[in-house]
Amino acid sequence: MEKLVHWFLVFTGFSSAFGQISRCYPRLCQRSDLDNGFVSSLYHTSHLYVFCLTDMHKKAFVLPKESDNSFVTLTAQLKKPLTAFTVCLYTYTDVSRDYSLFSYATRKQPNEILLYWSKTRGYVFGVGGDEVIFPSPEVTATPVHVCASWESASGIAELWVDGKPKVRRSLKKGFSVGTEAIIVLGQEQDSFGGGFDKNQSLVGDIGDVNMWDSVLSPEQISTLYAGGPVSPNVLNWQALKYEAHGEVFTRAQLWPEALS
Repeated sequence: MEKLVHWFLVFTGFSSAFGQISRCYPRLCQRSDLDNGFVSSLYHTSHLYVFCLTDMHKKAFVLPKESDNSFVTLTAQLKKPLTAFTVCLYTYTDVSRDYSLFSYATRKQPNEILLYWSKTRGYVFGVGGDEVIFPSPEVTATPVHVCASWESASGIAELWVDGKPKVRRSLKKGFSVGTEAIIVLGQEQDSFGGGFDKNQSLVGDIGDVNMWDSVLSPEQISTLYAGGPVSPNVLNWQALKYEAHGEVFTRAQLWPEALS
């Protein structure tokens, strides 16, 4: 797929525009990013702070060792509170203890959304500080595709593992998920943007992280697992705004293309 680079500059001093790029967030955008196609889009503010949206197709984040300071933060495209959502991702690990997959924290609640693997309980899915358990066999050292969805109106929570559904649960009916959030991969937030414990860290690969502001249908989940397109509108792995912290690397994904 050909990557397009869009430039949006506010002409408040064009001659200094590229000097301003060094102040961008979440990561620096270099000319080499444009030359090698690594950056898919560039955005701006009125002060010419430039944001990178990176196409992570066929790539994964690698967290190769246990730590309390290696993680990835993601920036979501949210304009209003969530009354429904679906999060899907791939993970590949041989860790035999508990570890966090997806941690969405607000200032009021560090576990606004949580997807977590517990060795003794199975998959833990949390919304608004409450949680439900989806018992599962111990994860084997193979890539695993996980989708979690929730809707406020009914309180129904769903979990899909490798395209297969678990029994639905009831969770936080009537709640709305806040928008001012920090999203972390590889660590659980016990406070807003921090409070990490190395004994809850992911060691391995994580990728294809996408999020929607709706509950995906069983047909859409099956399409995703088979490698088909279901365009996300909250987090998009192929147009991702992120910042890596500590010992985190970007490498080719290790799960088959047919499953990504």
